[in-house]
Amino acid sequence: MKHFSFGKFLAHFFLLIIVFIWVIPTFGLLISSLRDKDQVALTGWWTALKHNEFNEIVRTEKSTVQFKENGVFVISGNLLKNSSSKSVINFGITSKNPKAFKAPSKVTMKNGSTFYLQKDGSYRWTSDKEFKHKKGKRIFLTVNTPPSLTLENYKEVLVFRGLGQSFINSLTVAVPSTIIPLIIGAFAAYALSWMNFYGRDLIFATIVCLLVVPLQMSLIPILTVYNQIGNFFGVSAKSYVGIWLAHTGFGLPLKIFLLRNFIKSLPHEMFEAARVDGASHYQIFMKIILPLSIPAFASIGILQFLWVWNDLLVALVFLDKMPSEIVLTSRLREMLGEFSQNWEILTTSAFVSMIVPLFVFLSLQRYFIRGLVAGSVKG
Repeated sequence: MKHFSFGKFLAHFFLLIIVFIWVIPTFGLLISSLRDKDQVALTGWWTALKHNEFNEIVRTEKSTVQFKENGVFVISGNLLKNSSSKSVINFGITSKNPKAFKAPSKVTMKNGSTFYLQKDGSYRWTSDKEFKHKKGKRIFLTVNTPPSLTLENYKEVLVFRGLGQSFINSLTVAVPSTIIPLIIGAFAAYALSWMNFYGRDLIFATIVCLLVVPLQMSLIPILTVYNQIGNFFGVSAKSYVGIWLAHTGFGLPLKIFLLRNFIKSLPHEMFEAARVDGASHYQIFMKIILPLSIPAFASIGILQFLWVWNDLLVALVFLDKMPSEIVLTSRLREMLGEFSQNWEILTTSAFVSMIVPLFVFLSLQRYFIRGLVAGSVKG
């Protein structure tokens, strides 16, 4: 029988609490993105799976649609616009008592006309005298709405609000900006770890110093250099190539530093044996380093991809605001001002921006921690 450890139980308990705190907002965002506008505006996402009551103010049809039947004038229709999912609980004909009557009920108006409302919202308004009102009669409803989830919000933001193109643009930026520095950083890390050449330690010290250079301080100078090069070759610096190079330059110091520590921790005997067998540096890198460094490449690749995917500042500086180039984060910033009251649009857009990072992290999470801690200790 295993010995019960209270400390281990406490650690797992607090870890579970932290996971719960992180997961709940994401789950709430997903549920909110699947609800319609009225439900998101009036009730919380935790009520999405139960019936909700809403107060609505609607109007009957105008007098122009009346017809005469058996000697009386009739106006009929449906206050819920023929919605099969909703039902009327209570209704009223004045704002002083909006829940005066329970549906279905027949009510006699002050002018002697009779108003009959059913639970499905259909009504029949009859009068011995001809209706002459120009506007429809105002009716106050208490409506029961069942749980309803829809994908219409995603169709709205991806097709009609331009988020689909921005999603593709972000992938166009993020994938090369992750692969390029990872490849260059891997070769540089190997060279700094196992190749002897003059100035190796000085180069590594310079790379470590570059880790503390603020990104914001170097943006404008780099853009100026890009513009000068672009003017010389007759091309614009604000392009995908420009932002790929920018993210590569900003990300390389950290990638080289982490990969160098990992590669340096690999057994020295393997490389000596490979050199004795006549293997070149390129063969050692491709056949020994790469297979053993998959956890490190995965974890560092995740960090780089998430940083590029969530970036806004670099994208604003190195890309134009054209629909064919604007990235997801920049489009979300515009939508925040354009649809500040449309929570169903904002929550859907926010979850769309989270789909790819969640997929990348969950698919590579088994390598993530192993790659981060690898090389931190020896033995």
